[in-house]
Amino acid sequence: MESIFNSISNFFASETFIGLLQGWGLKLLTALAIFIIGRWIAKALNRWLRRLLTNKEMDPTLTNFLCNFVYAILLTAVIVSALQVLGVPITGLAAILGAAGLAIGLALKDSLGNFAAGVMLAMFRPFKAGDLVEVAGVTGKVDEIRIFSTILNTNDNVQVTIPNGTVVADPIINHTAHENRRVDLTIGVGYDDNLKQAREILLSVCQAHPKVLEDPAVNVFVIELADSSVNFVVRPWCQTGDYWTVWGDVLEQSKVALEAAGLSIPYPQQDVHMHAVGAE
Repeated sequence: MESIFNSISNFFASETFIGLLQGWGLKLLTALAIFIIGRWIAKALNRWLRRLLTNKEMDPTLTNFLCNFVYAILLTAVIVSALQVLGVPITGLAAILGAAGLAIGLALKDSLGNFAAGVMLAMFRPFKAGDLVEVAGVTGKVDEIRIFSTILNTNDNVQVTIPNGTVVADPIINHTAHENRRVDLTIGVGYDDNLKQAREILLSVCQAHPKVLEDPAVNVFVIELADSSVNFVVRPWCQTGDYWTVWGDVLEQSKVALEAAGLSIPYPQQDVHMHAVGAE
């Protein structure tokens, strides 16, 4: 046992060990310093990015993913720098990682496209949870915006999951983006009716409704001389949440008021005349 200790002591005291220590000691210390300082900087940048995204009220799931992704990239760069100081060849390793990344990217191209679209939706916010939107031919209320897909609940309470790539590829119509909306109605009266009277009735119906806004003002005017009627366009404004209430009430009350005033609401009809052929 004593001889083993003597051999170890002699090795550490030998010029070989001193040479190794002089050659690699500084490199090891430098690599360790790069790793420790670089890791600290990566964590500091990660905390700053998380605060920034949180202040912008970005989706928590997306915030966690982006922060972890950025931290992983920074930490990888730190490790590569430390290995380069130690003289470790990383060219072959980089080639292998690049080839693996390319293969994974090709295999998951659709998922990556949906993820990129989800990032765009979270950053630019064309809609938020609770909005009534029309995307990819589907109209519904936004239930949840996920990383890869958007969940809508339709008016008949059907849940629809749409890939985010499809969402951003088509026009997005947000029906609740603004506080107020204009209701557009077309109401026809007969050609023999008094158009001035009809306009005043339609205007008074809108102005009397408690949910119709005074500003912007209601607009009523003749828009078409149709086949069976003279058509008025009726445009009251209301708060977005009252849209369908105002739409239904004004339409119903306009019919009642016009008929009470003796005006007609024509509807398309066709007269068929039959003639006997060859009758004596």
